Amino acid sequence: MKKFLLVTIGLAALSAAAPASAADLAARPYTKAPPMVAAIYDWSGFYIGGNGGWGSSRNCWDFIDPAGLSVPEGCHRADGGVVGGQIGYRWMSGPVVFGVEGQGDWADLRRSQISTAFPDFTNRSRIDAFGLITGQVGYAWNNALFYVKGGAAVTSNRYDVLTTVGNVLAANSLNETRWGGTVGVGFEYGFAPNWSVGVEYDHLFLERRNVAFTNNGFFGRAGTLFENERISQDVDLVTARINYRWGGPIIGKY
Repeated sequence: MKKFLLVTIGLAALSAAAPASAADLAARPYTKAPPMVAAIYDWSGFYIGGNGGWGSSRNCWDFIDPAGLSVPEGCHRADGGVVGGQIGYRWMSGPVVFGVEGQGDWADLRRSQISTAFPDFTNRSRIDAFGLITGQVGYAWNNALFYVKGGAAVTSNRYDVLTTVGNVLAANSLNETRWGGTVGVGFEYGFAPNWSVGVEYDHLFLERRNVAFTNNGFFGRAGTLFENERISQDVDLVTARINYRWGGPIIGKY
């Protein structure tokens, strides 16, 4: 009986001491979670790429008589495909993106129209190539970029005067390099650290130019003046683009 009483008293004493011992244990250390890191797409760096799409050139012809008076002969649109490449550099200041770019494309924009003033003749216009040298400014939403651009444009043109019946060259063909200005707008999306795709619209202002056609021997002595024409021209372009960029593709912001 005494042994049982002693065991009971001992168990009671241990149970009373257990909470105090647990309270004296050191608290478990607390580890703070690491801060969140937001990935930000960086548009800075050199890039090179390719483009392709559709173009339309509006051409208006006016005959210039010996007295300098103009006689309208009508307008036509020379439509066709374009393909080429571009190279440039961009840098960022916050979400604002600045850039410079050079672009060169082969083109097949051609169309002809019977002269409204001289129905015996057909006027034909063609653009074989063009180039753009532009500056850009845009705004980036991470890997999405909207931008506007502007600068200089140059085209390689060919003009022909043909007989309406028989489609024979009535004068020597005239090749011309024409300079003007351009404005455009585009959207680009970065789908990988260094790759992006986009779509762009450009309008080229090439104004009016006086050109002189010479005889090829069909209607007069070869090399003599056939006619003077004033040709105005502007171009609309819609292209899809893909670029590869060298630079820091993604940076972390805490």
